[in-house]
Amino acid sequence: MTPATLPPAVWRDAEGLKRVITALTDGSGSPRIVGGAVRDTLLGLPVTDVDLATTLLPEAVIDRLEAAGIKAVPTGLDHGTVTAVADGKNYEITTLRRDVATDGRRAIVSFSADWKEDAARRDFTFNALYAEPITGEIFDYFGGLADLDDGTVRFIGNPDERIAEDHLRILRYFRFLARFGEGAVDQAAIAACSAAANSLMALSRERIAGELLKLLALPDPRQSVSLMVRNKIFDSFLPECAGDAAQSIDRLCQREQEFGYLPSLPARLISIMVRNAAAVEKACIRLKLSNKLRVETLIRLELNEPSADSIRAFAYRRSVEAARDSAMLFADDEFVEAILERLQRWEVPAFQLKGRDLIKRGLTAGPIVAKILQSIEIQWIAEGFPAETRLNAIADQTVTEALSASKKS
Repeated sequence: MTPATLPPAVWRDAEGLKRVITALTDGSGSPRIVGGAVRDTLLGLPVTDVDLATTLLPEAVIDRLEAAGIKAVPTGLDHGTVTAVADGKNYEITTLRRDVATDGRRAIVSFSADWKEDAARRDFTFNALYAEPITGEIFDYFGGLADLDDGTVRFIGNPDERIAEDHLRILRYFRFLARFGEGAVDQAAIAACSAAANSLMALSRERIAGELLKLLALPDPRQSVSLMVRNKIFDSFLPECAGDAAQSIDRLCQREQEFGYLPSLPARLISIMVRNAAAVEKACIRLKLSNKLRVETLIRLELNEPSADSIRAFAYRRSVEAARDSAMLFADDEFVEAILERLQRWEVPAFQLKGRDLIKRGLTAGPIVAKILQSIEIQWIAEGFPAETRLNAIADQTVTEALSASKKS
């Protein structure tokens, strides 16, 4: 049973937070901790961000912080948000709000003094938990504690209305389901997400990509991906999603667990998409993924039939991580362990020859040197990266043959 008071936590004892709370406390009360810090502390998870809610208007928040010698940054005054910087830590402080108008992407708000009204505009019940910062008393207006106990991800009130307020909540639902959903899936939430899936097209690609990557980076996104495929959530923003995406990511996650590997974001991306480099690149560009992630993702498609004979050569050309991911993605079940063993405790060797070494053997400086050096490296790789003695023998033979051919010509 989740406790009705916030348990002790290191973040609660931070002097900077205490200074902020003192500055914002007056005769009408104190600010409350809200959202993820409350939820994660109740679950015994680490807390990185601490957000506060207050009945004070934003201008009063700024005045009180500055009077206490705390830096105040007006990060979103239209939405009532001020960031306090105390002892090197940021605390986001937001005035209680009600929505005046929303279009699914942004909201026009007015300020409120009603805590339940503020809670009602949030997304999920366990994200609308508030805690008194000193006593730890928890305020639960919509059954968030019970849902946290049950592992149920449930929209506050009518799911259709919550999604209409912010279409991104569709993807947030599946991300939170992957992170916290241990109980029965809320069918009303699934139905609402499915019915509104096309509304995701109205959102920026960056917002969509951010949620998708957060979902895929979680330890086990399999249930969420399966539900998203079955309910056509991907159709509007990722038509490159493969029909067998659920089975593919399931196999990848099983192998991660079996062989003890941490999730790889490029591999997770490939697991849900069609095995076509052009299509994958198109999706990466449309979602405005970073160049680094796009390149790393495409690299892993290059070796789509890995074997024990080819895996080290690929690791040498690309990276051990890329080779491992390709094996995890594409190797047959009966061979995957043997292929991965070829990479374990293997240090990628360095190709020791330089152009000057070939010139000493008699080659004339120029383009021919680079060409011959490449030829030697290819043979060295094909022979399994033999030691220096054999590498020198390959070099001697290749240079001799090149010199002999040049004399004949």
